[in-house]
Amino acid sequence: MNDTTFLTALRAIVGEDAVRTDDPALALVASDVHVSSARPIAVVRPRDAAGVAAVASLAIAHDHAVLPRGGGLSYTGGYAPADARSITIDMGGLDQIMNISAEDMIITVQAGVTWKQIAAALQPLGLRLPFIGTFSGAGATVGGGLGHGALFFGSARYGSAAEIVLGLEVALADGTLLRTGQGALATASKPFLRTFGPDLTGLFTHDGGMFGIKTEASFRLIQAPAELGYASFAFAAFGGAIDALKSIARADIAEEVYILDPSAAGAADSDMATMLEKARSVARDATGLRRAARALASLARGGTRFIPPGHFSLHLTAAGRCLAAVEADLAAARVIARGFGGMPVAPTIPRVARADLFRNLDAVVGPNGGRWAALNAKVAHSDAHRLVAAFDAMLTPYATEMAAHSVTCTRLVSALANHCFSFEPVFHWSDSWQPIHRAVVSPGLLKEVVEPAADLDARALVDRLRMETVELFRALGAASNQIGRTYPFREALSAAPEALLAQCKAMLDPKGLMNPGVLGFGRHHR
Repeated sequence: MNDTTFLTALRAIVGEDAVRTDDPALALVASDVHVSSARPIAVVRPRDAAGVAAVASLAIAHDHAVLPRGGGLSYTGGYAPADARSITIDMGGLDQIMNISAEDMIITVQAGVTWKQIAAALQPLGLRLPFIGTFSGAGATVGGGLGHGALFFGSARYGSAAEIVLGLEVALADGTLLRTGQGALATASKPFLRTFGPDLTGLFTHDGGMFGIKTEASFRLIQAPAELGYASFAFAAFGGAIDALKSIARADIAEEVYILDPSAAGAADSDMATMLEKARSVARDATGLRRAARALASLARGGTRFIPPGHFSLHLTAAGRCLAAVEADLAAARVIARGFGGMPVAPTIPRVARADLFRNLDAVVGPNGGRWAALNAKVAHSDAHRLVAAFDAMLTPYATEMAAHSVTCTRLVSALANHCFSFEPVFHWSDSWQPIHRAVVSPGLLKEVVEPAADLDARALVDRLRMETVELFRALGAASNQIGRTYPFREALSAAPEALLAQCKAMLDPKGLMNPGVLGFGRHHR
């Protein structure tokens, strides 16, 4: 089947307008926030699971690789085509919330739904997901989050998206629509339980789409906490902040707890005008006149009490059924933080972060329009200091070269549940944008910020730093989320699990064309 005939067959499945071959569409899906790759032959946007399954099976039958794409906000090549004999399936067409059951405490959504959509639908019902969503939840989708390890808001208490999903519908390479959890039963059942027998749902989480394309997901719900509280602390030493974060995580007194290094905290808390613009969001989030007044008063005080220069800052959100419970958790956090040298400062940053959940995607570019590229490592708490020290030692020899090319590095540390330390170094530099930058930033920012000129030398340096960082994480036995095609997952496995996953891949995707190369599996593995 030649390309023309193949494209005609795709259009017969999903409609004329749902198949795009124009340059802007192909350029957008051939790159993410950092990685650029080959352009696929087409971008296909089905409207339902049957369409996804039919498109995938047709493409693979005619030896085209199939790559699912959600919000497009990856920075590890999670949907990057290895060559042009590929199609990208844009999952944004599957954007419906299928069912919300307050009685069963379950929500079922299509895979193209964003975390912002879910939060908006649940808020009037007094419900929410335990894990609420990612920083990029205004554009990041459920399918992408489950495939690549979504985490942040709520993660210190509830873990990642994978911990709260109950069941999935997945389109396989042969066009089969497979259901997991209670959905796997021959007799129809509500998706109230994940593990009736072996955990098939888990097989399709954090898989990068290499086993199939997620088309639907069901999650458990919780009652939205009646009260929220915030705390921030400044630390002269990074080590003290790390020890405080680990202790707060183990005590289970925060829904998220994270550390910003001095430059990152300064950028977040130095613009008083921006903070005041967000006052309405803070008040809106604090429903009830008394709570709104209290929130605004705290914000007004906090805007003038900046984090001292050169200090690391720890921020947390506490949540509970009553104000007394939240105050008790905040009091416990203050005792812990002070014990490790923390000085209380106004909690402007966590308060605004929660009040302004999923506002826009402008953070995809830096404050002056520059680029950034992150990496992440997950280790046990006892390995936290070793990880950070090893990264700092790796970076030290590059100090002069980084300064010459105006490349900087900030570090974000957070807790994932009570047992996992998450470390995320972020490289920043001035460079021309990727198509995704132009596609997702707000019109207002596009008017204010000028896209920088290309800086190939700085970009090459960042790529070298990323490669060394990835190898360091592997040598330390760290885990990572959003693995994509950047982390050496398959090569890092021991023999038995590698063989098992290879057999699963061969059974579910015999041609190796379902997102090939992701996690190191598939026909185009390099």
